Amino acid sequence: MKIGLLNTQIVITKNEVSADAIGNHKNEWKLYYSCHATVSAEGGKEMTEAGMVVDDSTIDFTIRWCAQSTAITSTGYRVQFRDELYDILSVDHMNFKRKGVKLHCRKVRR
Repeated sequence: MKIGLLNTQIVITKNEVSADAIGNHKNEWKLYYSCHATVSAEGGKEMTEAGMVVDDSTIDFTIRWCAQSTAITSTGYRVQFRDELYDILSVDHMNFKRKGVKLHCRKVRR
């Protein structure tokens, strides 16, 4: 993996359940890991659903392999990149060579 291509800072957040003072449980996104990544296949795709325009942009992030990256799953984590949030669709460990991890993501609908 060429380190010079990892030129973009991303933040990976984890979905955790927390309890407040009186015992109410709620989901919160907390910082899990911050790293540099290579961004590829950034393409915008807009479609109309029931009269409104929906942005379904997909993007791939490639990060270096580390102990924190092995725990990343598509259900409990998401990526923050340039003040936008992306849901992780799948995690590719790139033949399990322990060199890189590719995160296939889609922009979060709000």
